[in-house]
Amino acid sequence: MAAGTGVMRDLTDSFGRRVRDLRISITDRCNFRCVYCMPAEGLEFAPRSEILSYEEIERIARLFVESLGVEAIRLTGGEPTVRADLTKLVAMLARLQTPAGEPIDLSLTTNGSTLSRLAEPLAAAGLKRVNVSLDSLDPERFAAMTRRDMLPQVLAGIDAARDAGLYPVKVNVVVVRGANDDEMVDFATYGRERGIQPRFIEYMPLDAEGNWSMSQVVGADEIVAAIDAAYPLEPVGHGPEPASRWRYRDGAGEVGVIASVTRPFCGDCDRVRLTAEGSFATCLFAIDDYDLKGPLRSGASDAELADLIAGAVGLKWAGHRIGKVDFVRPKRSMSQIGG
Repeated sequence: MAAGTGVMRDLTDSFGRRVRDLRISITDRCNFRCVYCMPAEGLEFAPRSEILSYEEIERIARLFVESLGVEAIRLTGGEPTVRADLTKLVAMLARLQTPAGEPIDLSLTTNGSTLSRLAEPLAAAGLKRVNVSLDSLDPERFAAMTRRDMLPQVLAGIDAARDAGLYPVKVNVVVVRGANDDEMVDFATYGRERGIQPRFIEYMPLDAEGNWSMSQVVGADEIVAAIDAAYPLEPVGHGPEPASRWRYRDGAGEVGVIASVTRPFCGDCDRVRLTAEGSFATCLFAIDDYDLKGPLRSGASDAELADLIAGAVGLKWAGHRIGKVDFVRPKRSMSQIGG
């Protein structure tokens, strides 16, 4: 076995959920300061020496793909494009193949601010798809939500990603009541006109300042109803991916809704996460995580790392408890976990 474990095994937790998707955060830094993710100032970043190198990331990713059954990798942050030589890492990961000889589904989540110059090089390096975070099409609102005046750059980046063949381009919209909840139809129109897929995300309690409240959540039913009133929809279905999909009845594309709060999909979750500092988490809302960087840098074999990972997956919980009295916020914010 190329990864060195000597045996191929699937990662399946005690609830029968098989891990197929690995989210890798490559930095906790970001050039935006979105209100639902990071404070305007004061957030401490990890020392660069504590961040996994590209070679360390590639080794862990190879183990997941070649020995542990992972078929998809998504690079996240922070903002992954602020890390130098991103195309180098993409090229390294794009060479990975499953034991059946299939290439992995390699994608990226980004705020899009630098995609106008990076989309073509990333596609040439082997990136397949891109998700761009964009929460308002109004310049003033965009600046208020991101604390940056960069909407034209993001819109140009989305067009560049589409032109580079990073298909499908998905636009992630975190819907916050009182902030941008009147723009859902505008995003639907934008997507229909440009051949991209808006994905509306319920506001989750992962903001660094701890200001989230249930009253700010715009639920999936309300989102779908607003769009359906303008552009009639029909359901496509919901698999292990986080988004419930809806297609326009006139054939003009799709929208997705990620209802983590009102309709948790934990029972179908196939994702695990690696933070930029080398911690392994089995859930976005996990309270506990598991150190892989220490063993990795101390000379652990691939078989030993695989045992650590499998043990952690075996302890994965049934799901988060958002909205319940016993819900406990994770100790990291979204930018520190990796979206």
